[in-house]
Order: sequence, then C-alpha cells, then structure tokens
Amino acid sequence: MQIGVETSKAVDQRRVFVIDEDDITRTVLQFMLQDEIETHEMATVEEAFEKGVGWLKPDLVLIGVSFVKQVTDEGGDLVAHIKMRFDGARILIVCDKADEPVAVAAIRAGANGALLKPLTLENVRSKVDTVLGRGGAKPIVKLGMLG
Repeated sequence: MQIGVETSKAVDQRRVFVIDEDDITRTVLQFMLQDEIETHEMATVEEAFEKGVGWLKPDLVLIGVSFVKQVTDEGGDLVAHIKMRFDGARILIVCDKADEPVAVAAIRAGANGALLKPLTLENVRSKVDTVLGRGGAKPIVKLGMLG
C-alpha cells in the first residue's frame, strides 16, 4: 500500500535500518517508510551489524532509545560504534518526550537528531527526508539576486 508516495523518493537507492526492541514501533516505522525508501527492521543492534555488511550498509539508522540507555549504563558509546560500523550513516534516536535527555546526550555524541513519539506518517517521513537531504526545506531565494 502506497500512501502519498513521491516517485522520485520511491526510486531512491538508499536504505534505512530500524532497530528497536519494541516490535510495534519497528513495524510502524517500517510501514511508514517502506513505500519511499528501502527499510529493514531489526530487534537488536547485533542483528543490524550482521545484516549491514557489504552492500546492505544503511544510510540511516533509526534506533530505539532503550539501546542508548543500556549502552550508556554500561559506559559504552553506541552512537560512535554505529558510526564506525556504518561509515557515513546518519542516526536518529526514537524516543518518548520523557527520554529526551537521553536523546540529547546521544545527539551530543554524534547522532543526527531524534524522532519523538507519537509517530505520525508526516513527521517521520519529513524527518527522514531532512536527515537524508531528500527534498527537505525549499531553497532560500534572495531578492535582487534573480537578475
């Protein structure tokens, strides 16, 4: 089922990995994105690292805040580890408003932003497009420069 799909985005060769412990969140995000971009859902970071070898490297990783919390508690740096494994990939933290401080810490560590719940089709697609540079904001045209 295609919901408001732009053809130019539907043929985009980039891919998104959705990594979240919550199977409902994973499924919802995959459903929202799959018509416009190749989307793969995984329940663990390890599964993503296994799948992301060779040609299947993601351009964007949407990762549930629960993983960021776990790694933070153990003193690891998940954001840096993802960036190292998936060179050039962008990262968005999927979280509730209550977990915003954890997301902010992840952004300071190198994540590219956060996707706050409740998730809506328009907000998810807009954020993904912006982070991937796919038809985000319209260019600014200064008067007097148009000749």
